[in-house]
Amino acid sequence: MQKLIATGFGVGLIPRRLFNTDNGAGTFGAALAALVGLALWTAPWWIDLLVALVAMGLSLWAAAPFAEGNSDPNWVVIDEVAGTLVAFIGLQDVGWLVALVVARLGDIFKVLPGVPQAERLPGAVGITADDVVAGLYGLVAGWTVTGLI
Repeated sequence: MQKLIATGFGVGLIPRRLFNTDNGAGTFGAALAALVGLALWTAPWWIDLLVALVAMGLSLWAAAPFAEGNSDPNWVVIDEVAGTLVAFIGLQDVGWLVALVVARLGDIFKVLPGVPQAERLPGAVGITADDVVAGLYGLVAGWTVTGLI
């Protein structure tokens, strides 16, 4: 059960099946989160928050057995799902899209303050935390754009 959830219900295994590599699996996880985010598009912000918190909890639990030696296997994508869902809290329209892009780029490039430090945390906390921090940057960017338009 943990592997099924860690792979985002199999989404994290798609690049391996299609391209014979695990590279890019996180983007597939973010795409899964985008589908969930679209389903929650008109939900109140507290539902978005609750779903993001559940995803974070699932990430901490499901990623734990695969975090040996502080590794973060590419096929473990529940962390990307959680981080991306954090970015969407209370957002719609352009702000939602900005949040998605900023969170994804923040996770991929790990140049925003706090993201690389979070990734170095031990075990499943490190696997999850860098995506959540990147998601928080996405959330701030999305709300900033929403406030400007």
